[in-house]
Amino acid sequence: MKKHDKPSENTPRRWIGCPIEEEYLTENRKEGKVERRQAKDKDRSKYKKTDQKKYQRSLKEDLAAKLGKQDWLEGRVLSIVPQGILVDWQGEIVSCVLKGLLKKEKTHAKNLVAVGDFVRFEMTNKNEGIIGQVKPRRTILSRADNLSRRKEQLIAVNIDQVIITVSVVNPPIKFPIIDRYIIASYKGGMEPLIVINKIDLLEDGDGKADPVVIEQERIIFEEAMKAYPAANVPIIAVSTKTGVGIEDLKNAMRDKASVFSGPSGVGKSSLINSITGLDIRVGEVVGKTKKGAHTTTTTNLIPLDFGGWCIDTPGIKSFGVWDLSREEIEGYFVEIQECGRQCKFSDCTHTHEEQCAVQQALENEELSPLRYESYNALLESVGKEHMRR
Repeated sequence: MKKHDKPSENTPRRWIGCPIEEEYLTENRKEGKVERRQAKDKDRSKYKKTDQKKYQRSLKEDLAAKLGKQDWLEGRVLSIVPQGILVDWQGEIVSCVLKGLLKKEKTHAKNLVAVGDFVRFEMTNKNEGIIGQVKPRRTILSRADNLSRRKEQLIAVNIDQVIITVSVVNPPIKFPIIDRYIIASYKGGMEPLIVINKIDLLEDGDGKADPVVIEQERIIFEEAMKAYPAANVPIIAVSTKTGVGIEDLKNAMRDKASVFSGPSGVGKSSLINSITGLDIRVGEVVGKTKKGAHTTTTTNLIPLDFGGWCIDTPGIKSFGVWDLSREEIEGYFVEIQECGRQCKFSDCTHTHEEQCAVQQALENEELSPLRYESYNALLESVGKEHMRR
């Protein structure tokens, strides 16, 4: 082959930089590299549970050793924004990132850090740091990741109560979403508190709602005010427009860490503005769908001047309870469980069996039909929620 001729496709290419490389490197070195990579991919030993446990344990030991070698600062996560994790340290805001070693920990959590977390970090520059450890959590509010259902999405941690915020008329009350939040609260070690906002709309409407719709919503509202106290869940009716119930809500939040959660458009930001005097952006509800727009896009921890903290979270359109089995559900509907003790069959599901005391109680109007519908909806959906979409 002449000096300037181009090699044909069949001519082997030799990427040799010098005679020494030519002596030690063979023509089939690339093929050998591919073979080694394929063999590594086929090796399943790295996926053994025992090996995974050893790997995770070694990561924790390495991290503990690194943490012990220097003085670390401790703070609390206030907010998580695209620019970083904002940590409160002695009244100063430090923008942090996660240490690389921490990211390697294998967990079911979609997010490794949540608002409310107590963390240990090192300062790298002025108001900048690296988080090396997330301290054990006292309580957790989470939901099943909306996409895969196989990951746990942390909403807020280290809080005392979940303020399940809904509204009347615009958007209307939905028992299923309330009950899912109640279950998530109990599973995470917190107390639920239901707040029904916009009750002024039951009197004068919003100028757009049909009077028939308002009357239907009033019936559902009265049902909620009766059903949830019977299930040992406190409930407060409020209006940011008239101020009704705001003082009762403040008293319920005093000296506690509370998180406002619920659908978009129910007025969570308006309630926090009324309680704290802040000016958080407030959105409107879309007329056709009666659903709210996401005005709060990040979760924030806010100190209260009368004692305690509150967390504002973005609204959600669906809420899947994380790690919930069908066998657990009845235990979270205490009035149904109590009544179900009188059923003929000990494993009665209260859906179709004969001589069911729950069905009889419904006929006698001794149980809330809306709570029962919510119970049934959970039974039907729980098997689907953790399946990959």
